Amino acid sequence: MVSGIGQAAKAPHYFKCNLFNGLHGRDIPVAVGAKIANKDLIVICESGDGNTYGEGGNHLIHNARRNVNIKVFVHNNQIYGLTKGQASPTSDIGMKTKVQPLGVIYPPLNPLALAIASGASFVARSFSGDPDHLVEMMKLAILHKGFALLDILQPCVTFNKINTFGWYSERIYKLSDDYDASDIGKAFEKALEWGDKIPIGVIYKKERRTFEESLPQLEGIPLYKKVKDPKEVFEKMVKEFM
Repeated sequence: MVSGIGQAAKAPHYFKCNLFNGLHGRDIPVAVGAKIANKDLIVICESGDGNTYGEGGNHLIHNARRNVNIKVFVHNNQIYGLTKGQASPTSDIGMKTKVQPLGVIYPPLNPLALAIASGASFVARSFSGDPDHLVEMMKLAILHKGFALLDILQPCVTFNKINTFGWYSERIYKLSDDYDASDIGKAFEKALEWGDKIPIGVIYKKERRTFEESLPQLEGIPLYKKVKDPKEVFEKMVKEFM
């Protein structure tokens, strides 16, 4: 697991797993490096809306385009929590904070539509108030071969008094069983649906060649096994920076 900076990014500290804390907004590049070094790893990025959609927005766009086989789970509470309540890229128009005392004046970023347009091959949304649905979406994202974005609607009880548990509960609905997630037109329609009704589920899914499959250097055994003594190489690189 790789995380960025923020309240949500602390979650892997409580898991028994291999963990790398990236810089703010820079968790995805670290995850890509891990996947290239060992294509057999399941690599999961875990962070918040400020980290992934703000500071790390460019990394989200280009690695979705490359279809790197990593999973990006974003705890989207529509506010910067760790830094005490500034508006985030997904805050709604009119939200007042200490930094935006007159309210947010521009429309929020739509991460699902952005991911679909950028080429992500799996885009889904869930709600922390429905753990069974959330677990199912996480499983589907992990099992998908390609770049997977899971946007998790998650209330911030301290700084966001608008998008509360009740606010989300009144609006979210699960996509029907006959919804065709392979239809990109319908996927954009659902991704753009926000306000009185908010869909959750697999919004878009498409099978296509991954970034790793496109690199001939990664054919055969994982890249790290092709180096005779990885520790020796690593120590040599460190000395070059000293």
